[in-house]
Amino acid sequence: MAKLCEGRVCVITGAGRGIGREHALMLAEHGAKIVVNDLGGSMDGTGNSEGPAHDVVRDIEAMGGEAIANGDDISDFDGAKSLIQQAVDTFGGLDVVINNAGILRDRMLTNMTEAEWDAVIKVHLKGTFGPSHHAAAYWRERAKAGETNDGRIINTSSPSGIYGNVGQTNYGAAKAGIAALTTIAAEELHRYGVTVNAVSPSALTRMTEGLVELDEEAKQRLAPHWIAPLVTWLASGESRWVTGRVFDLSGLNLSIAEGWHRGPTIAPIDDPTLLGPVIEHLMNDARPNADMSGTDREGPGRPSRPGTVV
Repeated sequence: MAKLCEGRVCVITGAGRGIGREHALMLAEHGAKIVVNDLGGSMDGTGNSEGPAHDVVRDIEAMGGEAIANGDDISDFDGAKSLIQQAVDTFGGLDVVINNAGILRDRMLTNMTEAEWDAVIKVHLKGTFGPSHHAAAYWRERAKAGETNDGRIINTSSPSGIYGNVGQTNYGAAKAGIAALTTIAAEELHRYGVTVNAVSPSALTRMTEGLVELDEEAKQRLAPHWIAPLVTWLASGESRWVTGRVFDLSGLNLSIAEGWHRGPTIAPIDDPTLLGPVIEHLMNDARPNADMSGTDREGPGRPSRPGTVV
């Protein structure tokens, strides 16, 4: 089998379990040198353990690959810097950053605490910004020194962020922010030889198991290993022409999520009393928001007449 990522240095956050672990194993199989970052905390982000990251390192070494464990907190700016520096110091460079770490603290908006909001935003959104920032600064300095980069940032969004899911205002807001960060960073970093993309995976992990009842076939189609092939390809040299995209994928589909576009449009109106029938016309012509499967929403959530209760 051809190795897509031979010799490429790859940092993966949250790589001790689930989707991140699958990324690490497949990238190592394709010749990448892996920095396995994981705090080893619980699903809600509390606690820590060095075990999961070291377990993945041992698995990679057992298959003849190269990997090191890292326990830095990527939601801390200095911790993110330390992670990137360890990759450069250990392997002599950096080619790929995969921002995958995350936690869940689901709650309806009316019941969500400030701490539950802050914790999720910090790990997901700031935890994507920090490693991306320090990696981008490394690549920029190389470019300024006349060096050539073939860099990759691969972020992790979610259907909860790009489509929306009840009970996850904190998680969804963070994941939507990551999608926006991806498209903007792609515009900023292409001059340095760096692409920025994101995946929006649907997969059964410890963060999602128990949310729905599935038969064995459905569980196999939503296994985390279905996400790793695309991430491995995006990390490779073959993907250098793809940037600024969010890929929606699972064991059921692989697609590109299309972002916000201006829909039905009229000339501006400066009299609010005239807006009612105009907005009704725009609402009837506009494509509905997507449901969690990424297809047009039907029924509740798609009002078509003034006064509709949803």
